[in-house]
Amino acid sequence: MQENKKFIFMVDWSLTALVFSNVFAIYSATTQGWNLVAIMLAYWFQSVTIGIFNFVRILSLKEFSTENFKINGRPAQPTIGTKIFTAFFFLFHYGVFHLAYLGFILKGGVAGMMGGLDSSQLKYVFGIALIFFGNHLFSYVYNKPRDTKKQNIGVLMFYPYARIIPMHLTIVFGFGVTEALPMFMWLKTGADVIMHFVEHKIRKGEEPAIH
Repeated sequence: MQENKKFIFMVDWSLTALVFSNVFAIYSATTQGWNLVAIMLAYWFQSVTIGIFNFVRILSLKEFSTENFKINGRPAQPTIGTKIFTAFFFLFHYGVFHLAYLGFILKGGVAGMMGGLDSSQLKYVFGIALIFFGNHLFSYVYNKPRDTKKQNIGVLMFYPYARIIPMHLTIVFGFGVTEALPMFMWLKTGADVIMHFVEHKIRKGEEPAIH
């Protein structure tokens, strides 16, 4: 009973910061009349930031599981070599994805349906990008000491991809600006919150198992 009460009143400041940064981005975009390309670019910076910190997380693992994880068709072993290979493979693969995404965003999506980039909005985009970076830096520092569970390195490598699903769908289907902008932002916020819970495995009556 005491443990449950402790959990209920425990504040996850990294989740609070995550929600705040996303809501602030939504507020800024809607009140300043950003177009879809501008907000997609801001969230592209957030996604790149997530990838950078995931790369660092993988490299900083001291102990990890390789259950059901294979490299070149063979079961991977929990060695330093596996950790380094996985980290740089993720960096390369995730990086290529985001270079392609950046090209699509700057071209306005499929057939230019998202419009063009308004250069006057760039300073606000970079401002939001810095807020996202600060949020994820804080999350990394805040959560790292709370790592109490051995991570599966294969699962950890794929976590960031779940967060880019809304961006991927928006780029592929090229919705109109008016319809897609609020939908994309709320979908992205929802994906961030859900993945925060999945990654940190916050369950009632337990301390967060954080990587």
